[in-house]
Amino acid sequence: MAAPADSYEAALAAALTDVPELGRLLEIDPYLKPFALDFQRRYNRFKQTLNNIGEAEGGIDKFSKGYESFGIHRCADGGLYCKEWAPGAEGVFLTGDFNDWNPFSYPYKKLDYGKWELYIPPKQNKSPLILHGSKLKVVIRSKSGEILYRISPWAKYVAREGDNVNYDWIHWDPEHPYKFKHSRLNKPRSLRIYESHVGISSYEGKVASYKHFTCNVLPRIKGLGYNCIQLMAIMEHAYYASFGYQITSFFAASSRYGTPEELKELVDTAHSMGIIVLLDVVHSHASKNSEDGLNMFDGTDACYFHSGSRGNHDLWDSRLFAYSSWEVLRFLLSNIRWWLEEYGFDGFRFDGVTSMLYHHHGMGQGFSGDYHEYFGLHVDEDALVYLMLANHLIHTLYPESITIAEDVSGMPALCSPISQGGCGFDYRLAMAIPDKWIQLLKEFKDEDWNMGNIVHTLTNRRYLEKCIAYAESHDQALVGDKTLAFWLMDAEMYTNMSVLSPFTPVIDRGIQLHKMIRLITHALGGEGYLNFMGNEFGHPEWLDFPRIGNNESYHYARRQFHLTDDDLLRYKFLNNFDRDMNKLEERCNWLSAPQAYVSEKHEDNKVIAFERANLLFIFNFHPSKSYTDYRVGTKSPGKFKIVLDSDAAEYGGHQRLDHNTDFFSEAFAHNGLSYSLLVYIPSRVALILQNVDLPN
Repeated sequence: MAAPADSYEAALAAALTDVPELGRLLEIDPYLKPFALDFQRRYNRFKQTLNNIGEAEGGIDKFSKGYESFGIHRCADGGLYCKEWAPGAEGVFLTGDFNDWNPFSYPYKKLDYGKWELYIPPKQNKSPLILHGSKLKVVIRSKSGEILYRISPWAKYVAREGDNVNYDWIHWDPEHPYKFKHSRLNKPRSLRIYESHVGISSYEGKVASYKHFTCNVLPRIKGLGYNCIQLMAIMEHAYYASFGYQITSFFAASSRYGTPEELKELVDTAHSMGIIVLLDVVHSHASKNSEDGLNMFDGTDACYFHSGSRGNHDLWDSRLFAYSSWEVLRFLLSNIRWWLEEYGFDGFRFDGVTSMLYHHHGMGQGFSGDYHEYFGLHVDEDALVYLMLANHLIHTLYPESITIAEDVSGMPALCSPISQGGCGFDYRLAMAIPDKWIQLLKEFKDEDWNMGNIVHTLTNRRYLEKCIAYAESHDQALVGDKTLAFWLMDAEMYTNMSVLSPFTPVIDRGIQLHKMIRLITHALGGEGYLNFMGNEFGHPEWLDFPRIGNNESYHYARRQFHLTDDDLLRYKFLNNFDRDMNKLEERCNWLSAPQAYVSEKHEDNKVIAFERANLLFIFNFHPSKSYTDYRVGTKSPGKFKIVLDSDAAEYGGHQRLDHNTDFFSEAFAHNGLSYSLLVYIPSRVALILQNVDLPN
């Protein structure tokens, strides 16, 4: 009988054989070695599913084009081919304007595996019987005999007319579909993301349009130096106040902002400006709506979802996909491909990944970082394998595309290559960072901020797994929470943001810390940076969508960009700083540089200093102390110049630094570095110095 150690070594050798680059993952993080068999099982399940798709469907390329056959499609002869998956149905029919809403005159023929198809011949003039813009419904006869009117899960356009509660399925087949003028962009070296919501992008109290965003907001984003837009709330959602996270029609671009062609124009225009566009994709759950959603599509509580309690998310009051189901995989993978190919999106931010990864969905769970939390029966490996398949598809189709995971748990190897046994994401959101800033502002006086704790939060990420850092996102802007600007300045934002009013201590502190928090997050927190629209200039108030609780008001569902254009308001200072911070990163590429070396985190002085991308970053968080001839370490000799100074006049600072000053480093070792220089550091100031003797 083999000794346990021998058995383990044999099993480990088998895992290293099965997973091509698992050895590299275990070399990067040896603490994952006890879980090598978990990575082997996950990878083998991924490969087996991929092989099964190849044998049954001719490969993932064909499998992920479900939208070419499911739904309704015009044939070469002018006829229409219709197809649905409704395994729990006794009968399926198509009705609509085209047949005066006769529910049973166009029955589908039953096929194997719960599929149904229908061919509708063309008119005598060879034109299709169902016209562009006409309304439709799928009629389901359930096993209990109930007649149900449904929207096809593959519907490409749905809209709500007037005061109607439910959405209508509208056949979308325009005579002149939008033709893209600009090619896809290559993946940027550094990722600077502007998180955006089309509907709230106007200062007016209404739902803004794709056209408005294209004409008015895209130029602002370009001017601010962002090279990526992350579009929220695009997949159709019946409830506007869900912020786009209760999806009802997965293949339909939200009609409340305009037409599909206008969204395509938005993406195309962004590409012409050198801006890539990511879609906030929600495959973690779906709306419970049945009349205009996926729920109960075939009259059962299963179909696309798990039956019973496993199919419900108790906290979100939504349905959960059955990721191991063949047709659910086809639906979700085809959905991914649809947004890439039909609309030209450059990748995705996957929402709710933590909920997908675990059977407990992260509810009532704190993640301590103990690796046992990430392996075992509580992990939903069906969902994990789906995410591996999705990343494989995305990066195979478009190698320059980008995927970002919203995961709060810290799952190891989530952003490692699939060949290493990882999930294949390019980035994960650094979700601990905004929580840290809110905690500091809520619970601590400025003089009690812990520099080491700030640095730890900003640098505590897995080696070679890239992170998107952010000081705040849409989560912090929502009603019930506060933006950083509001935590800092609160009610004084209503009275003292005019340059004609006194520069009060509250406004002064708020403006200085707002800049410092953003810059240190940008420079130290990750390999990408994200900002939610409007927060760059300290947008006042919170975000609240029209709902019964606020009398359906749009007052807080808007972005007041005009505040930055008013030369008499101090918002321009924060806007200017955000712009120049991004422009400097574009020139110096610190986000794509190796992680910074932090040489100083001085608790008494409240000073943090580090180097990244041949730049020397210095932060003095002390509320009142300035330091003359403060020694800061550097790795290189040379002449240094100030290239960004939060104390400059154009950023609402106090102009305490002379930008013509040259700083020379000397061979005087300091804080573990061979060279150092002396610099004046005013209180509450962030500085970036560049060694002009080194190449950019």
